[in-house]
Amino acid sequence: MGARKRIVADKRKEEKKKISFAILRNCPSSPRKMRLVADLIRGVDVDKALDILRYSPKAASINLEKLLKSAIANWQVKNEGKRVEDAGLYVKQIYVNEGRTLKRIKPAPRGRAYRIRKRSNHVTIVVDSRYENEVVNEKE
Repeated sequence: MGARKRIVADKRKEEKKKISFAILRNCPSSPRKMRLVADLIRGVDVDKALDILRYSPKAASINLEKLLKSAIANWQVKNEGKRVEDAGLYVKQIYVNEGRTLKRIKPAPRGRAYRIRKRSNHVTIVVDSRYENEVVNEKE
């Protein structure tokens, strides 16, 4: 690895240490269905987002609720001594990417076959504090 590449990689690692996030990989539902639920909680406070996911009838909301709780726990680990209630946590980013697709075959008439695509997705949630950002902006 070259010197410039290593410097950029180290810089990216340091930036990643500052943010609190959680990743769910290979979730067995289509990305389109997951994005419908993800759009509901984008930019919303964490408490309200948990309520939205808890009472949503979509099956994808169960996985997103667990993932959001994981992201909150990751924030607590990185910010020891701070309370979640006082920090004003919110869902800063949430994005759903396409995962691997399992290809299956369904028998069809006249000796043919239909292809069934069982899709999966990867979800990433980034959680941040509203009040920390305001304090930093006031100092500048």
